[in-house]
Amino acid sequence: MSESSVLAARGVRLPLVQGPMAGADTARLAAAVSQAGGLGMLGCGMRSPSAMHEAAAEVRRLTAQPFGINLFVQETPMPAPATVAQALEQLAPLYAQWGLQPSVPARWCEDFGAQFETLLELRPAFASFTFGILDAAQVQRLHSAGCTVIGTATTVQEALAWAEVGADAVCASGLEAGGHRGTFLGDFTAAQVGTLALVPQCVDALAPQGVAVIAAGGIMDGRGMAAAQALGAQAVQMGTAFLACPESGIGPAYRAALARADATQTRITRSFSGRPARGITNAMMAQLQPLEHTWPAYPVHNALMGPVRRAAAEADDSGYLALWAGQGVAAARALPAAALVQELVREWHAARKQMQS
Repeated sequence: MSESSVLAARGVRLPLVQGPMAGADTARLAAAVSQAGGLGMLGCGMRSPSAMHEAAAEVRRLTAQPFGINLFVQETPMPAPATVAQALEQLAPLYAQWGLQPSVPARWCEDFGAQFETLLELRPAFASFTFGILDAAQVQRLHSAGCTVIGTATTVQEALAWAEVGADAVCASGLEAGGHRGTFLGDFTAAQVGTLALVPQCVDALAPQGVAVIAAGGIMDGRGMAAAQALGAQAVQMGTAFLACPESGIGPAYRAALARADATQTRITRSFSGRPARGITNAMMAQLQPLEHTWPAYPVHNALMGPVRRAAAEADDSGYLALWAGQGVAAARALPAAALVQELVREWHAARKQMQS
């Protein structure tokens, strides 16, 4: 197929979604991808409602094309004081290394309820979700606001759960994908299913229900786009491919790490946030690995690590940044987003032509 029906129905020309990449996304990146014919996404999981309004307004200032907003589905935690105290004690040497004093943060995460209401106010063409699942009433509210709903799944069971609540599409995220795993049902280890295996299984399960599948994980070029469509996906979502674009929000040290990384230098870790996520190996990952299975769950550990991440970012020290990236990182191209989209389309057409010959 030349277009993705779930995207084309909303005026998106290409079967291409820019990964939300919360923390590395920018309005400029989302707008550039949408303007070039793909679906630009704002990763708003860590944005406050006011910041969500600001980012969406900037995208709309830069383009009239459809775009999407992604949120983390999560409850604000209430960790036991002893759990927090133990984590701070374990992190004390790392804090001291950066001249920081261990302390409990003012908040563990943004309030999802407030973010969700803001999303309804903003009415983007697409609303996508990860880390959890909405209920049918929430999906219906989004539909009433004119939003196409995309859930994230790392297993067929999760994909079916999203179909059950009324999602229009499911992003099938293989273990090759960079950043946080979207697993919300069952064990994280059991959910480490590769893109090549996950996508066709999700297509077979969801196609009878009219729910589209968007493939994600390790897709870096037009050949990957064509291959995903051959497996039945209506579109692909690419995050790592857009990280190296000048419009992304990462700093020079992160960019340098991307440029020198090879395909064997990523692994999944809990050390940065308390939730399994794939990134480029570095000094902090190695330093915290012995304690990896003792950290409190996301978002508690994520918040406790916040001061260290901010200090590393200010110092532009790649050894202590969370260098989220997928297994395809060695194929990342430092092109402006519009130029990258053009190149992806050229490769996609060439691959499809070769497959048809």
